[in-house]
Amino acid sequence: MKFGRVMTAMITPFDRAGEVDYERMAELSKHLVENGSDSLLVAGTTGESPTLTTSEKLKLFETVRKAADEAGASLGKKIPVIAGTGGNNTKASVEFTREAAKTGADAALVVVPYYNKPSQEGMYHHFVSVAEASELPVIMYNIPGRTGVNMLPDTIAKLSRHEKIVAVKEAAGSLEQVSQIRQVAEEGFEIYSGDDSLTLPMLSVGAEGVISVASHILGSDINKMCTEFFKGNVKEAETLHKKLYELFKVLFITSNPVPVKYALGKVWKDVGGVRLPLFEMGDAEKAKVDAVLEKLGLI
Repeated sequence: MKFGRVMTAMITPFDRAGEVDYERMAELSKHLVENGSDSLLVAGTTGESPTLTTSEKLKLFETVRKAADEAGASLGKKIPVIAGTGGNNTKASVEFTREAAKTGADAALVVVPYYNKPSQEGMYHHFVSVAEASELPVIMYNIPGRTGVNMLPDTIAKLSRHEKIVAVKEAAGSLEQVSQIRQVAEEGFEIYSGDDSLTLPMLSVGAEGVISVASHILGSDINKMCTEFFKGNVKEAETLHKKLYELFKVLFITSNPVPVKYALGKVWKDVGGVRLPLFEMGDAEKAKVDAVLEKLGLI
């Protein structure tokens, strides 16, 4: 297992002027490692990648790499850092993945190209092009709700045979699809849940763990849920799933990462707002998040 059970899809903190707060990003990296995160994903969708510049992303990769090394040293282990390098322009994704490799990242997360709706064959060649661009292993990211297209199990299986393509973040919301991927993909190819609320059922059909948003808030519990499942303590894992379920759902009452940034500000430290076109929640939505945090004894 290359990346552990819980990979946190990190938010990007902003200061009051809306600029990236690199110091807070370093603090958050250490906080997450100390609270259940086995690895850290930087500049994915949760990190507001569409509104970050290339230079901001590269500096974020460097910042998290340094902070993860410091946090890992105190725990006696290496913390993998995954760079979000995907986009809907294959040439640009290739070039950016090469640049990300220079920052010390351990792998690249590459999303299915969005908006231009490529065919399955187009997706295949996109991922192969990126995988062959640098030494970084590639984690594919399938999220039809954001990209407009679903990468099918047979395509994922074909790509799993490429030595540089090592995992998929699967967020199609279908246990049937996860089951099919596990049936046809190469042995050793890893599947990660892309939906916190589906993590436990996905583990039961072949997933390794989760690329999580809720781990910003209760990462140790999520890690324990996965650990207990693989130890055979399914009832204990189910109990943790039930405890966490309302948190999983309330963090997506509006566009991610708006709710989790608000929640993190309540239970940890201020991480700033979001960049347009995202916008802060209204009072009614904030009250719903507050109610779940109170129920969990976090505020």
